[in-house]
Amino acid sequence: MAEIATLHPLIFQPILRRALEEDLGLAGDMTSDVVVPEHARAHASLVSRKPGRIAGLQVALATFAILSPEITTHSQHEDGDDVTAGSTLARVEGPARAILTAERTALNLVSLMSGIATATRAAAKAVEGTTTRISCTRKTTPGLRALEKYAVRVGGGINHRFGLDDGVLIKDNHIAAVGGIRNAVTRARQRLGHMVKIEVEVDTLDQLRELISVGADAVLLDNMAPPTLREAVGLVDGRMITEASGGMSIDVLPAVAATGVDIVSIGWLTHSAPILDIGLDIEPV
Repeated sequence: MAEIATLHPLIFQPILRRALEEDLGLAGDMTSDVVVPEHARAHASLVSRKPGRIAGLQVALATFAILSPEITTHSQHEDGDDVTAGSTLARVEGPARAILTAERTALNLVSLMSGIATATRAAAKAVEGTTTRISCTRKTTPGLRALEKYAVRVGGGINHRFGLDDGVLIKDNHIAAVGGIRNAVTRARQRLGHMVKIEVEVDTLDQLRELISVGADAVLLDNMAPPTLREAVGLVDGRMITEASGGMSIDVLPAVAATGVDIVSIGWLTHSAPILDIGLDIEPV
């Protein structure tokens, strides 16, 4: 797997604080506060219950540190590692109350992110040996996009737009609103700076031919079967980046990649990937 830059704490710390505040509410962790003695200490292990690719371990361990500076963590794996069921990912030591309070938030995030990385790994494996790359979309959990898109990169995929403000993607409703592809692309070019790329969604080969006559940086070939995709890639002939999207199950990915399309974007990588079951096993000191 290619080297992945770790997430900067400034990106995930606000997310962790909001998640902890949501869980603590106004009264705090009532269960831990009334059951566990104030000065009790504990050792805990983060353990993967299922095989998969790990992502978000740094984020999970930072959750514990937010609740108590006395907590120490020791990673035994890192993001991008493929682990077997029963693997110990990290150990956590410190005040028992803080460990228990942080447990669910930490596990929710690392399980979610590892599930996305595992799903992306499977998709990337399905197109292995071709030039096609796997991309996510903007179909992410509100507030967690940076974490989920990072998990896609850990899984071997690439990121699409992070938001509406970092690229122009002219979709069918934009085209309908201005009366056609040519009008949409022309208006965009008149208003954009030279650093911004334009991608246009097309549903048919006739729309693609119209787009080719106008020109763009990339074309999104929406819901096209592999034979149609192959023809579309041939029509483009390298003049634009080609992206296929819609109905992209694991089973169909090899046939889609065989068409020569540059990118396959998949919404379910972030909106429907099952979590990787990761638990916390705690021992009193």
